[in-house]
Amino acid sequence: MHISEGEILLRLALATILCGAIGLERESRDQVAGLRTHILVGVGATLFTLVSAYAFQGFSQGGRVYDPTRIAAQIVSGIGSLGAGAIIRQGFNVRGLTTAAALWISAAIGMAMGAGYYFGGVVTTAIVLGSLIVFRVVRPRLLPYLRTDVVLLDLEVDSEARLADLFAFVAGQGARLQGMASERDNGDLGVRLDLRVPPGLDVQQLLSDLAARPGLGSVKASGASFGRRQVVPVDD
Repeated sequence: MHISEGEILLRLALATILCGAIGLERESRDQVAGLRTHILVGVGATLFTLVSAYAFQGFSQGGRVYDPTRIAAQIVSGIGSLGAGAIIRQGFNVRGLTTAAALWISAAIGMAMGAGYYFGGVVTTAIVLGSLIVFRVVRPRLLPYLRTDVVLLDLEVDSEARLADLFAFVAGQGARLQGMASERDNGDLGVRLDLRVPPGLDVQQLLSDLAARPGLGSVKASGASFGRRQVVPVDD
């Protein structure tokens, strides 16, 4: 089986365009692996597939069994080490998982181009770009109705007697208490509550209602709903 030079150029060019589009989206998000990295991964996977499928056919004579997948099969596992380099841990947060997956899928698109499976590669690129771009807009609107948030509340109460009323109020709003820690400092009782907030519950309204209750000296909240620590004003 022979492949023309024009066909080789076409497959490499398509891999460059498709994987470059994914890389450009990642670079627009200031990720460590951007346009050039994704192009190199995609074109490299394309060339590996071309070499595996067409370059060694002259060695398959004499009763030997020719396996065109023996090199291409290693791309799937080999790309994992490159993707791992894009994953960065910052404190409790992990960044780069989407970029690592984008590198992995770029290698798959490159393999599809190398094998001449144009339809699959083009459709996959469209799906990936749709997932990265369209769902970035839709995701913040859907998550409040789908995701259970974790909220940490740091409260100051004037006495232990207020705790029972506080717990009853939180439970009545639909939030679930996961854990609690307390300490007393200069007569004030500091309480930290680990809350699970169900989807659809307005966390900001919950905090405002909580801050308006008597006996609270301060309310500080942190969690996924805020992105950083937030101090809620307390009514005097």
